[in-house]
Amino acid sequence: MAINKTIMKNNYFFVLFVALFTIVMPLSAQQSLTNEPIITSEIVIIEKIPNDQPEAELNVSESISNFWGSTGFALIAKNWKYLIMLLVGCILLYLAVVKKFEPLLLLPIAFGIILSNLPGAGLFNAELFADGQVHWSIFVDKAGLLDYLYLGVKFGIYPCLIFIGVGAMTDFAPLLANPKSLLLGATAQLGIFATYLTAVAFGFLPREAASIGIIGGADGPTAIYLTSKLAPHLLGPIAVAAYAYMALVPVIQPPIMKLLTTKKEREIEMKQLRSVSRTEKIIFPVLVTIIVSLLLPSAATLIGSLMLGNLMRECGVVERLAKTVQNEMMNIVTIFLGITVGATATADNFLNTSTLLILSMGIIAFGLSTASGVLLAKFMNLFCKEKINPLIGSAGVSAVPMAARVSQVVGQEANPSNFLLMHAMGPNVAGVIGSAVAAGILLSILG
Repeated sequence: MAINKTIMKNNYFFVLFVALFTIVMPLSAQQSLTNEPIITSEIVIIEKIPNDQPEAELNVSESISNFWGSTGFALIAKNWKYLIMLLVGCILLYLAVVKKFEPLLLLPIAFGIILSNLPGAGLFNAELFADGQVHWSIFVDKAGLLDYLYLGVKFGIYPCLIFIGVGAMTDFAPLLANPKSLLLGATAQLGIFATYLTAVAFGFLPREAASIGIIGGADGPTAIYLTSKLAPHLLGPIAVAAYAYMALVPVIQPPIMKLLTTKKEREIEMKQLRSVSRTEKIIFPVLVTIIVSLLLPSAATLIGSLMLGNLMRECGVVERLAKTVQNEMMNIVTIFLGITVGATATADNFLNTSTLLILSMGIIAFGLSTASGVLLAKFMNLFCKEKINPLIGSAGVSAVPMAARVSQVVGQEANPSNFLLMHAMGPNVAGVIGSAVAAGILLSILG
């Protein structure tokens, strides 16, 4: 007990010593121990130095002149091409809204044309993608909103996502029920290669000619995908031509169909197609993906995307995914794709003689594709016991399902009891595969 009292007493003395040492320790000694400077505060009074120079007077007229020079109206006055492109965009808006020509894509394309041709806005800068390359060194400093969105087109993302949605909305049962219709869809792609040769003869480079020829497939996403890879500077006029002619299918095709067929041929009735099992529908997309991709690897991107969407539709175990790609994803990507494709139609790229040639050869490609399918059906009738109505051959262009509906309408004009819609859907969906394969062939040769 005495020992504990002694220890506590010593502790008290130690604590008292430390406290006294801290209080009486000189400030200089404390600074030398801590190696820290003494911080002092001073109040600094800043005197205002009078400025004898008078402030510059505001020049109202010069300010108004500078403001006017920075407006888009002044820039349009210096370059009339902007005004022409704004009118083109408004005309396409009219066709989409009033005439309902492919409004889901033509409307955003038209508005993209308007946005990219607003002088001074800087929403799209074509020089960032000059020579088919993305110039990353200046991209961040100069890129506008549409430049960032356009990367989805440049890298081929949007067309492939669209193809997934198309696959999820496509029923290949008519093709499986009548495999002969695959030949009609394949033959309809001859217009693509015929137009390619025509474009080369007119002086276009092979890569440009391939992009023009693909218009004949009547498949917008395929045309955009191939053009973005081979001739991105022609993307604007080619996309406008592709979707405009797809919308004009009911106007372009009937005269060609009637010219190449007799009334008796148009009256041919075809028997009802057989039912297709669920197993066939599931195996088909997997088999097509493997076979086509092994034969033509460059087509694997488009074919794989198309068949993935179709497998989602047919397998029955991913209904939520199938509905998503058919609706939400398809709608969002369609907006981005349309606006950015329209944005590439700048005044310098669009207003030239090449655009007129592209529009002219586009309709030639479309007409040749329609005629090829009809003529093959007539040729097949020379050997087939069960006659084929040649009108369904025109549906080989992949404007789904509009081309099939045109076959139905023209067929019923000749024979009101004729129902060709499901028969025409066979070559129609075969045309989707055919245009993707044709794009793969051109890409493998010229890419």
